[in-house]
Amino acid sequence: MIIINLKEGENLDKALKRFKKKFEKTGVLRALRSRQAFEKKSVTRRNVIKHAAYKQQLNTQVV
Repeated sequence: MIIINLKEGENLDKALKRFKKKFEKTGVLRALRSRQAFEKKSVTRRNVIKHAAYKQQLNTQVV
């Protein structure tokens, strides 16, 4: 369970934004979406490699 403590006089929008960040870090939605359909290990591995290559390409373009 995610708990967000409101600070004195804090805007509700800022607290909601902090909640969303914490929720995203937990990875609940990502896990739920991955369980919706079975994916073979080879396909998962291929996607991970493609993602790593893409990120590496982005890093080399910046430098």
